[in-house]
Amino acid sequence: MLQTWYAFLLCWLSLGLEANPGLKVRITQKGLDYGRRIGMELLKQEVLNETFPSWSGQESFSVVNVNYVISRLKINAVDFPETSASFVPGTGILLSVAQASATISADWRMNAWLLKDQGGITVSISGLFIAVISKLSRDSTGHLSVLPDNCQMSINSVKIKLHGGSSWIYSFLSGYLKKPVQTQLDKNLCLYIKYKIQMMDAQLRNHTVLSQIDAFAQIDYSLVSSPAVFKSHVNLDLKGTVYPVGNHTDPPFVPAPFGLPNQYDSMIYLGVSSYFLKSASLAYYRAGAFNIIISEELATTFYLSTALLKGFVPEISLSYVTAFPVLLKLVATSPPAVTLNMDRCILQITGCVEVHAVLPNSTTRYIFTGNVTASTRANLTITKQKLIISLLLKRLQFSLLNPTLGFSEQMSLMENFLSYTLRSAVIPVINDKLGKGFPLLHLAHTTLTGPIIKMNQGHLLVSTDVHYKHEEEGDEALHCHS
Repeated sequence: MLQTWYAFLLCWLSLGLEANPGLKVRITQKGLDYGRRIGMELLKQEVLNETFPSWSGQESFSVVNVNYVISRLKINAVDFPETSASFVPGTGILLSVAQASATISADWRMNAWLLKDQGGITVSISGLFIAVISKLSRDSTGHLSVLPDNCQMSINSVKIKLHGGSSWIYSFLSGYLKKPVQTQLDKNLCLYIKYKIQMMDAQLRNHTVLSQIDAFAQIDYSLVSSPAVFKSHVNLDLKGTVYPVGNHTDPPFVPAPFGLPNQYDSMIYLGVSSYFLKSASLAYYRAGAFNIIISEELATTFYLSTALLKGFVPEISLSYVTAFPVLLKLVATSPPAVTLNMDRCILQITGCVEVHAVLPNSTTRYIFTGNVTASTRANLTITKQKLIISLLLKRLQFSLLNPTLGFSEQMSLMENFLSYTLRSAVIPVINDKLGKGFPLLHLAHTTLTGPIIKMNQGHLLVSTDVHYKHEEEGDEALHCHS
């Protein structure tokens, strides 16, 4: 009966973030209260469509045994005037419902000696109290595990009213059915709730903890330890490693410990460590995302040819009297280094650039190679539940690998040319590859509300509320420029 509320909450807990984590997630009491409010509304909608199994019994009247069957049970109305949710330190989550009421309709059929009859039944329940504790833990594969720990319930009043059939029969049955109906509710309601929680736990275990970012990378969101439940919040430590698609070799570095601040004004706090960003840098490097060939077609803002390079490399004029198109092959020689400071995020990309002339027969001829070090600032954006990273070139250094080419005097011109090339042709391509973003949440019909990014030494903190909606609304985005 409470499965919808738990489904909403458990998807939230399995953000669908032994070792230090790369990501930390905190859900506060404010977030739990919001999940309870939304979940109870969803629960009201679902119980009205719920179906329940038939049940039968026997009652004795004097020397006559009356067999009856109650079938086609349906909840017509339900009300949860008093609900609350709280964290149970060291265990999990308590959901309680008090003073609940419900109206149930069903069909009845009875069979006694020389007598059969049937009709309808209305059951009115009031003063229903339910308290369910779910235990949060981590299974051996890093999945979130949620199992029923305790369930208590009581019913203040059950009223029975029969319709149809002979009046003296349903007057007789009304008095006898009240006790078995209440017995069935007392016996089965907690069992039904526990069964639904176990079903959701099985679904969580089957859910993949790898989230596809794009054609290049995946994120591992598996838990590295069991959830830490406190009175005011629950903390989830996630592995937070980004891998190249198809290659789940761990990086040659480990996360450094970091903590979340003692803040509880937002529903969710997400800590993103520099380890997460470094593993992303390594994953995209291993996938070749930073290797780019700049051709005449890509360099649309200028004509890339040997004639253009004559101003930087005088020797080219001796070998290429006729102008030929030029290819620039940029290859990252190491993963971009990530530095996360209090006010900015810097990526330094180290690589080499090979320059080739494209001959009339479509073959290429090598001209020269140089080393390139580009320092970029990372702007961070949150939109559509994703962390978007875009790069902005700040500084470039170039050095020639072949010292026999004499254009040292034109080195600054060459650096300026390469800087312009990176800004106009290379960085946009890299940003396009990073543009799909890193998913932060996996909640259907849910958007982040007023997210704020704060950069700290070694990690960044995202504080946000969430908004659940059935219909698609305008996308909201927060821009945080480092």
